[in-house]
Amino acid sequence: MCRNIKTLFNFEPVATDDEIYAASLQYVRKVSGFNKPSKVNEESFHKAVEEVSIITRNLLDSLQTSAEPRDREIEAEQARLRNAKRFGTGEVSSSTK
Repeated sequence: MCRNIKTLFNFEPVATDDEIYAASLQYVRKVSGFNKPSKVNEESFHKAVEEVSIITRNLLDSLQTSAEPRDREIEAEQARLRNAKRFGTGEVSSSTK
């Protein structure tokens, strides 16, 4: 799976259209092998991104869970801490000092 595609289900607030579009774009880039399609493939590429976005929104709207929604800020902070530890950047949030 493409590392840049993030989990979008069960967050509060729900995933935005921009987040879904970004994930769809990453998916189509990965599958097609194009970061930026040529002019001849541009229409097909963008149509695929739009269709994947629609399907993704439908999927997210239909999924159900009894788990509590995750908080985006807490998840982002945990990711920053993992990255700081992994890459030794030394960046630590003010909330963890």
